[in-house]
Amino acid sequence: MEKKSFVTAIIVAAGNSTRMGTITSKQFIPLLGKPAISYTFNAFEEAESIDEVVVVCRECDLQQIKDIAKEGGCKKVTSFVFGGATRSESVKAGIRAASEKTTHFAIHDGARALILPSNVDKVVSVALKIKAAALGVPVTDTVKVVDEDGYIISTPIRSTLRGAQTPQVFEKELYLSALKVCEGEDFTDDCALVEKVGAKIKIVDGDYTNIKLTTLQDVPLAEGILKRREKEEG
Repeated sequence: MEKKSFVTAIIVAAGNSTRMGTITSKQFIPLLGKPAISYTFNAFEEAESIDEVVVVCRECDLQQIKDIAKEGGCKKVTSFVFGGATRSESVKAGIRAASEKTTHFAIHDGARALILPSNVDKVVSVALKIKAAALGVPVTDTVKVVDEDGYIISTPIRSTLRGAQTPQVFEKELYLSALKVCEGEDFTDDCALVEKVGAKIKIVDGDYTNIKLTTLQDVPLAEGILKRREKEEG
């Protein structure tokens, strides 16, 4: 593909893993004998659309994450920075470390270790054309909107709903302008931030295997997916 852009991936791996219930960071949970974060690194290393990778992590995890990146031969990783108290602060820290050449940010949760390089390239390709895009999958369950007491208020039309995934990719100037408008607000989803400035964001069909490691129940599921991929690849 002809390069007219410079895409910086911001890998956010600074969470405290509270819901996982483990002493160590969930980034280090072994999946088929390899740390989960190593799969994330490999996917972005293989993605043709990614020019550099900035890793946001906890200070206590820094050396271990550096070692994993080095052992995996991740040449695109240019810097490691410490995360903040919230996800929003962590993303900001990653953005500050991005190259001056950056034209687009591809923001990804480090715990989504099963992301495929082809899906990274697919969503970046769309964002390069229309400024903002994110991976997502159709919601399979019927979703209910409830009030504070748990009573159903409404039932959204399921065909209009998507489960948002990462990476979420934004033109640099668009994302920075959204940060200025929403200064002081916290967002767990970067699309929600950019929506605040009225930008249109395209949902690109993702993959149901792009799961996020959140609880220990996700580990055997992730390993099953990896084993199936290994079998399919021969």
